[in-house]
Amino acid sequence: MKAVILAGGLGTRISEETGVKPKPMVEIGGRPILWHIMKIFGAHGINDFVICCGYKGYIIKEYFANYFLHMSDVTFDMQNNEMLVHQRYAEPWRVTLVDTGESTMTGGRLRRVRDYVKDEEAFCFTYGDGLASINITEQIAFHRAHGKLATVTAVQPPGRYGALDMDGTSIRGFIEKPQGDGGWINGGYFVLSPKVIDEIDGDSSSWEGAPLQALAQKGQFEAYRHSGFWQPMDTLREKVMLEELWQSGKAPWKAWT
Repeated sequence: MKAVILAGGLGTRISEETGVKPKPMVEIGGRPILWHIMKIFGAHGINDFVICCGYKGYIIKEYFANYFLHMSDVTFDMQNNEMLVHQRYAEPWRVTLVDTGESTMTGGRLRRVRDYVKDEEAFCFTYGDGLASINITEQIAFHRAHGKLATVTAVQPPGRYGALDMDGTSIRGFIEKPQGDGGWINGGYFVLSPKVIDEIDGDSSSWEGAPLQALAQKGQFEAYRHSGFWQPMDTLREKVMLEELWQSGKAPWKAWT
């Protein structure tokens, strides 16, 4: 199975980093968040990726073109014009990088890579800025079992602020960042039939708008509920939080060894 990853947005809310690189290349633990997302899929046996590039997409292409340099120790012999890569290691990935335009919307980006997934029974689809402890193997099994065209991971994000546990005006305790208001939201990890691309009009189509509404109205959209860790990286504060989790050695999304 293939995984399509959106990696073309501007990332304006984390402009401290994205002024010089695309958002999926912002690093967590010295590796781009895109790498972490691909490792999540790889832990479930998905190693064939289609990356939808846009803003500063050449940086993503250069990263994979020089992957050994990023992942290994290297000796440069200047006199003999030679390069020796030490302890060479690379994941068993096949990575297709597609320029889907700088201003193309999310649905339009997916439509532009149609030829790379048209022969698949189903494929995974996600954004290049969100990490989760989702069991993708279980989600794929859920998708195949219900037989509909689309599955989205539904999540309940935690509240941003702590809450007071009150009895009238008396405070009984403090709840640090409780679960949200009970509503389930789009967690950004999809399993899709290539047929869903028929619902996308063109470059100006947002995946989260008319295409998803049409699939829901046709009864072709199911939710896989995920109650574990889920966190997008929309702001510098969230980037710092993810970095702290990684440095703690207890990153909840790390499903690989």
